[in-house]
Amino acid sequence: MNIVFLDGHTLNPGDLSWEKLEALGNFRVYDRTETTEQLYQRAADAEVLIVNKTPLRAADFDRLTRLRLVCVAATGYDVVDVEAARAHGIPVCNAAGYGSRAVAQMVAALLLEVTSRVGHYAEANRQGFWTHSRDFCCWSNPLTELADKRMCIVGFGNIGQYVADIMRAFGMKLFAVSSKPQEHLPADVQKITLHEAFSTCDVVSLNCPLTASNREMVNAELLAQANPNLILINTARGRLIDEQAVAEALHNQRLGAYCCDVLSKEPPTSDNPILKAPRTFVTPHIAWATVEARERIIDILVSNIRAYAEGNLRNVVNA
Repeated sequence: MNIVFLDGHTLNPGDLSWEKLEALGNFRVYDRTETTEQLYQRAADAEVLIVNKTPLRAADFDRLTRLRLVCVAATGYDVVDVEAARAHGIPVCNAAGYGSRAVAQMVAALLLEVTSRVGHYAEANRQGFWTHSRDFCCWSNPLTELADKRMCIVGFGNIGQYVADIMRAFGMKLFAVSSKPQEHLPADVQKITLHEAFSTCDVVSLNCPLTASNREMVNAELLAQANPNLILINTARGRLIDEQAVAEALHNQRLGAYCCDVLSKEPPTSDNPILKAPRTFVTPHIAWATVEARERIIDILVSNIRAYAEGNLRNVVNA
């Protein structure tokens, strides 16, 4: 079985082992595949193709005639035209659930940076902020308690549930924007609409997949109704928000803070409006990338490929 991983560098820059995948067949891995020509050359004889962020579009499935399985080394699979894959009889399997705890941890880290500013003060003290103080304590930004604050989680899947578990420990009041009925949510999580979340909550965390129907759902109209002190956190997908509208809301004091681990284009261009907006806290798409989570991805890839070889597919997203 020929197995080709088109962009393995971010999953394993050298600190993990490929041995489990190598044991499954003829395994080749490339750090990055950046052109269509590279894609066709490298994947021409692939029975199993693994991708992380390398796009696979309809025309690619027309060309890759030996392809029988696509494995996405992530939970989100929007880089693959799953309908085109289905039309060619090719199942697409994702690595569902590998990073739920890691991403929830990043949500907490971003929120705590806004409210407790540990990173800010650690850096300020390297520059002499505390040593120049006349008092035993000093601060330049207000500190905020999370207890009794209202937090809405948009998308109450695995990640959303872990976020709720963490925030429950802080004593926050929990809400959700979810397709699940109220009776399927935890007793302390109240279902509300997206407009209610933005207008009544102190924190909104985006933890939903990107779809055609929710692209740029956070837009100027929604932000115009938002609580001006709202902390918006996005660890899902950059294109869930209209970045220009969010940047303008921050500049115009209509949004308290924006924390994100994702942007609409990654890596971003230098003119991305989020990078220059005030009260932004941006990390470079690393919420998923703990050692433990990346090891789980490899294990799930192995399980998905073994299941395919045994005729018992799992984690199929285009069945």
